[in-house]
Parts: sequence; structure tokens; C-alpha cells
Amino acid sequence: MRAHEAGWAHAAVSVRGPAWLREPGDVNALVPELWSQTARKVDGVLEVGGVRLTDLVEQHGSPAYVLDEADFRARARAFRDGFAGCDVFYAGKAFLCTTVARWIDEEGLNLDVCSGGELAVAERAGFPMKRVGFHGNNKTLAELERAVELGVGRIIVDSFHEIDRLAHVTRELGRTARVMVRVTAGVEAHTHEYIATAHEDQKFGFSISSGDALDAVRQIRAAEGLELLGLHSHIGSQIFDSSGFEVAARRVLELHAQISSEIGVQLPELDLGGGFGIAYTTQDDPSDAAQLATEMTKIVRDECRARDLEVPRLSVEPGRAIAGPAVCTVYEVGTVKAVELDGGAVRTYVSVDGGMSDNIRTALYDADYSCTLANRVSDAPALMTRLVGKHCEAGDIVVKDEFLPGDVAPGDLVAVPGTGAYCRSMASNYNHALRPPVVAVKDGESRVVVRRETLDDLLRLDAAPEA
Repeated sequence: MRAHEAGWAHAAVSVRGPAWLREPGDVNALVPELWSQTARKVDGVLEVGGVRLTDLVEQHGSPAYVLDEADFRARARAFRDGFAGCDVFYAGKAFLCTTVARWIDEEGLNLDVCSGGELAVAERAGFPMKRVGFHGNNKTLAELERAVELGVGRIIVDSFHEIDRLAHVTRELGRTARVMVRVTAGVEAHTHEYIATAHEDQKFGFSISSGDALDAVRQIRAAEGLELLGLHSHIGSQIFDSSGFEVAARRVLELHAQISSEIGVQLPELDLGGGFGIAYTTQDDPSDAAQLATEMTKIVRDECRARDLEVPRLSVEPGRAIAGPAVCTVYEVGTVKAVELDGGAVRTYVSVDGGMSDNIRTALYDADYSCTLANRVSDAPALMTRLVGKHCEAGDIVVKDEFLPGDVAPGDLVAVPGTGAYCRSMASNYNHALRPPVVAVKDGESRVVVRRETLDDLLRLDAAPEA
């Protein structure tokens, strides 16, 4: 069936919701696996880190991203401990600010950045540059120069042009850069599916099957000022098991073996990327860090044994799996509208004071989220609703389908879990909206780690002509 030209939100109408969504026995209750570890309801009011969200909104306004510091740190430690003997790089693209970079450092993780801006945050945080990795398919000359000047621990090269550019930088600065080669293994893992062959057609990496990856290794080996560490592979996002990693590791380690036999080099490192999934809704069943570590290290050991290779030092790059569950977004309801559809069906739209400017993922990826009433107990029966934003787009939808109390009304607070990854980092000023703050909570205290934008911030970039 051909998709509707205006997007999924305009396609065939159904107000029953997806098959996996069940009406809750208690519409006030939280589903624990969707929320950060300290989230709970007390007399109907959602608390995170011991802070009542009603109090948080009174102090900091809405909408607001609420960051559970204890949860974030615990997930970081789980990956550090689960992957003991490996290198864990927190993928800063999921969410990064100076405070988070410092937490990552304190918990003993490395940091992966993919732009000059993210590198600047790491520098501002005082993050040890030897524990920074720098990604990106089109790093500018200025970005490469800054990375080499700062002495970042590794640069993941993505094209022949970048190899030349980086070699030029190291010659000019008289420095050495440690590099990894990003390869495309012809594998994409998305949830429980992996499909071979169709994924060479992308902007990232060097193809293994075409021979480009091997040629890149040769070019790096011939360049002065470049030290080759190993190969890097990233196969997708929201991955719930290790099947795709197994296929990718096999193909990447075949290239390792080829490099060993044809070039005479045993590469010391292997990075299998990130993309580890989280539970956005009850249909999601992610693996924990310890399970992933056990499965992935075994895969690498077994594949190396089969090829008589020394086992390289493994690294992984969790981002969403650390930041995602640690944040919820709290909104205030502005309007509730029941719309009669064809056939007598009714859809209830609950409009909040944010939307696609603070969470683009539903509109962009057809992502699913959950939500809960956050400010009171309700005795009303559960009602299927659609949580929508305030922007001038019919596709401005935050939660496509979820049960809320039937008496949800203007002034109520609604919280959406699992918004720590790619929500603030992809936030925009669409309709000249002001981006919300990130408020960290712990032990009953709240503090702003990214402040709310103001109209002065918005207008400061507007280069108005002289009056």
C-alpha cells in the first residue's frame, strides 16, 4: 500500500491504537520499565529524583526535560562494568552538555563526539582528550586541525578525502593522529531484523565488499602522521539483540584477517558501534548492558579463534541506552479536543505547550512514545488520546496513541518518558519556539544544566538592518 504523501498521520484512520497497546488496569499507574529508576507517583503526582514535577514546573516552567542524575550515572556504570576490559564511549550525539560530559568522565567512560561543537563541549568540560573519539562523515579542515591540536584519542575516518586532509593536518602541525577506519559491512540491524546487501548505499564508511575499506587501510599505512588502530562498524539503531552484531563482526573480522595476511598488520582494536535499544513503550524488550557485553565479547572471541587472529580490544558506543531512559519531558495541557471522524469514531487530541520543536522523533521517524498524567490522581475511566504539540503542522504529534484519564483538562501536567536521547539534541526553534531547559534532579533537589532559551537568545541572532 502506498504511503500517504503527507505522512503517516494522514493515512487510514484508526482510533483503537496499535494492537500491542492495552487499556491499563489503573490509568494512574506507571509502567516501571519505561521510566527512570527514581520515578514514582505519590498521591498521583509524578516524582523524579525525589522532586515533584508540580514543584519543578512551578520553579522552572514547562515544557522541561527532567534528567534523573542517579539513573544516568547508574546506566553509565552498568556499561562500564558490563564491558570491563573493553572501551565504552558515550555517544554524545544522543545528548551532550558540559555537566553530562563531566558525569561521563567521573563514571570512567570515554566520549564520542561527531562535530566541532560537541568537541568544544568536551573541551569546556575538561574531558581528557585522550579518551575522546571523533566521528563524522565530512569533518572540516578546521575541525580536524582542532582535534589534532587537542590530541583526541582517535579519529574515525570516513572517506579517502578525509584521509588526505588529516594527513595534511598532521604534517602541518608535526603531530600524529590515531585513526580507525569506518567500514560498511552490508548489515543493518533494526530491532530484530538484519538485512544484508542493501546497505552499501549510504554516506557513511568504506565498503568492505567493494574493496574500498582495504584500500583505505593501505592509504593510511602509507601516510605519515597517521597511526592505524583498527576498524569501526555501526549497524543501526534501537537494536534489541546481538544477531546483527554477530553478522557484522564476522564480516569485519574477515577484513581483519585479510589485512593481517596481505599487509602483515594485526590491528589492535575493533569498534562495533552502538545503537542499543531502550523501551519507549511496552512493545520494546531491550537487553541490559551485562547481557550485551557477554554476547558481544563471545562473538568477537569466537570469530577471532576461527580465523587464528589475536583478539582485538573491543569498544562500543552506547548513547541512547544511557541517556534515553534517564529523561522525561513534562508539559502543560492547553486544550483538549474531541474530533468526530468518519463512521462516528472520535479521536481526542490533547494539546500541550511543546511538540515537534522539542521532540521531532515522532514526526521524523514515526517513533512511538508513552505518557502519563503527572499532577494528580484521576478516578475517570481510561480514554485513548493523541498527545499533540502547538506547532503549525498536522504531523506535530508527540504520542500517537496512549490512554490518559478521561477527565484530562487544560492545566494538567503530562509527562513523556524516554526522551533523553535525540530530543534536546535535535530540538529546533520551529515557529520561533524557545527550546526547553534540561533540569537535573537528585535527592530532592533540582538544578538547571541547560537553561531555557529566552526571547533575547532568539533575537540575538537576528541581524536586523539598522533602523
